[in-house]
Amino acid sequence: MTEKRKGPARLALLLALASAIFPNEGNADASGSKNVLRVCGDPNNMPFSNEKLEGIENKIAAVVAKDLGWEVEYVWWAHQRGLVKRVLNTERCDVLVGIPKGYDLVGWTKPYYRTGYVIAYRKDRIAGGDISSLDDPRLKTLRVGVQVNTPPHVALGERGIVGDNVTAYQLMFDPGAHPEDYPGKEIEDLMAGRIDVALVWGPIAGYFQKKKAAESLAVVPIEGPSGGTMPFTFEMSMGIRKADAELKKRLDQALVRRRDDIRAILEDFGVPLLPLTASAPAAAATTPHSRNGQHKGGS
Repeated sequence: MTEKRKGPARLALLLALASAIFPNEGNADASGSKNVLRVCGDPNNMPFSNEKLEGIENKIAAVVAKDLGWEVEYVWWAHQRGLVKRVLNTERCDVLVGIPKGYDLVGWTKPYYRTGYVIAYRKDRIAGGDISSLDDPRLKTLRVGVQVNTPPHVALGERGIVGDNVTAYQLMFDPGAHPEDYPGKEIEDLMAGRIDVALVWGPIAGYFQKKKAAESLAVVPIEGPSGGTMPFTFEMSMGIRKADAELKKRLDQALVRRRDDIRAILEDFGVPLLPLTASAPAAAATTPHSRNGQHKGGS
């Protein structure tokens, strides 16, 4: 072989070695799509996400992607039964933002915040002092709103609070068929005096409290369970396919680096934040972030 022929071959070998030793820092994600964070997004589920990118999860995804030097792409799919099987596991997208730690259909990152259900009420309309527990006897006579098939709904049943003073609100929001069942309806009914107390997922209460500038609204986290069967607080993570170890590693690192930015987003949306715990409950109970009484993507 002449020196002229050896040149290109040697160059190709050197390039191959360089690629192995010095991989591109802007690496592909686990799906092979370079420099893109492909998010499975709900198109109409405020305060969490929408197609206008106005939600909590939209903002957090943007911060994480920027840290990684990636762009964000969305696959829009209502977060209801079948999401994991039909969308995440078929690699149409790679990340679910806001998954309860321990949700067993997916792999999950380190949790980056903890929140839970709250007792919300107007301080100017409740006599007898603050309501800080589901064991408060006033809940047996006050008009109570609760999202169906959630831990507070179960807890009311365990306490025998199942009468006409309880108003049920749906988890499922279908803007086409039932636009009246939007997530903020329970809080708006509370502010309007149609109910006295709302037992509701904290981020929803906090968001609509800030949106309505409702300074008279008390939002009290339920940190139980107190003799019940379900947890009321959850640590929230990002969900990925279980085999995507490299993507998990990258997301974990970005979540740590951008911790302060993420907290600022959560506070801006009024999310009631609780300290992260060493061992938070697994995702064995329903959060209203999910649809149809299931966690995101139940198969």
